[in-house]
Amino acid sequence: MTILERHQIIPRPRAEVFAFFEDARNLEAITPGFLRFRVVTPGAIEMKPGALIDYRLSLFGIPFTWRTEIAEYVPRERFVDRQLRGPYAVWHHTHSFEDDPRGTRMTDRVHYEIPFGPLGSIAGALFVHRTVRSIFDHRAKVIAQRFA
Repeated sequence: MTILERHQIIPRPRAEVFAFFEDARNLEAITPGFLRFRVVTPGAIEMKPGALIDYRLSLFGIPFTWRTEIAEYVPRERFVDRQLRGPYAVWHHTHSFEDDPRGTRMTDRVHYEIPFGPLGSIAGALFVHRTVRSIFDHRAKVIAQRFA
């Protein structure tokens, strides 16, 4: 299991920052274009425990469908999405938001595991871990610009 943790100070009130992130459709705007990431769940998505969100993306040129479930939701504090179906053996992503003197401290903590046993471990070492980090690097830049 691999853990990625990122922290970012966003110079805006927590209510505003949380509102942006709890809207699942905003994920498209902060995801790198090379993933061709799209939310395909029809209609409005109400953020609450048990909510299901479907996506389409392309990872290393391979198209995937991805379904996550909101496993936990505490308004203005945190929410957790976990993969039910997708490219990872495990994907568990906690989004946390705290007040900070400079605005809002946002923390992303992702536990993930690559499928395919030893082949997955090799793929992880060669490119998957680096790609996941680059996705979150991209997100941090876009978020900094969006909330500047």
